[in-house]
Amino acid sequence: MGQKNLVVILLGANLGDKKEMFRIVEDLLEQHVGECVNKSSIYSSQAWGFDSPQEFYNQVLVIETEFPAHETLLRCQAIEKKCGRTRHANAGYEDRVIDIDILYFNNDIIDTDDLVVPHPLLHQRRFTMEPLCEVLPNYVHPILIQTNEQLLRSCIDKNEVHRI
Repeated sequence: MGQKNLVVILLGANLGDKKEMFRIVEDLLEQHVGECVNKSSIYSSQAWGFDSPQEFYNQVLVIETEFPAHETLLRCQAIEKKCGRTRHANAGYEDRVIDIDILYFNNDIIDTDDLVVPHPLLHQRRFTMEPLCEVLPNYVHPILIQTNEQLLRSCIDKNEVHRI
């Protein structure tokens, strides 16, 4: 068994049976990425970055994995595809059956064409920060050098986020 890495993932969906999709995705992540060692409640919010009548659900999962960051990304993208996620080139934000974002990977700072960690917008999104603070309030963002709790308090996003 290789080195254990801690990957923090945000699930998001606003189409279909969102709770069931999160259950399916958690099972697939356990099978193909690693053990889920902590998870937040599910939160609801309106769409961010585009207009949609469909409410979003979000949940943070903390997973121990033996895979490096890029392999973890590829595995998450394969799970998205298996669950029916389609990506449209240059479409911007859009409704989706599932979205799997890597928020943090250990304390690593990664900036490549296909992966940026920490997620560059996490601190600007209340729908990310609320569930993140439920499970990792004292984790220090390796670039901004503030805890998740501090980042939530200074979050400019004023959209309402509700725990389900």
